[in-house]
Amino acid sequence: QVQLVESGGGLVQPGGSLRLSCEASVVSLDFYAIGWFRQAPGKEREAVSCVTSNGVTKDFMKGRFTISRDKAKKTVYLQLDDLKPEDTGVYTCAADGSLAGHVCGMDDGPYNYWGQGTNVNVSA
Repeated sequence: QVQLVESGGGLVQPGGSLRLSCEASVVSLDFYAIGWFRQAPGKEREAVSCVTSNGVTKDFMKGRFTISRDKAKKTVYLQLDDLKPEDTGVYTCAADGSLAGHVCGMDDGPYNYWGQGTNVNVSA
């Protein structure tokens, strides 16, 4: 059973930054794709970014957010810069072990392990 624990959320002013962490209880990140998703109040969940098991990253937010990983710590990070009020929401990471994690994308269907999420509140 894979467990994912997010941290790093909080209250930040517009223009500020946060770094979110997703710690995974896996043997190795070499076998899982990790995705970050967010859900704003009253809206559907949307994909933010993902990284495959071999380190290929994908950005779905047009460049303001950066995904990275520390394989030794089994942790995937999401750097959020130039935050805007519309970035407010619950940010959740998810793991996909299918295809040995070699593929990741915007569709949340293949991700079969999910964390509890961390709240990001962008407000003046």
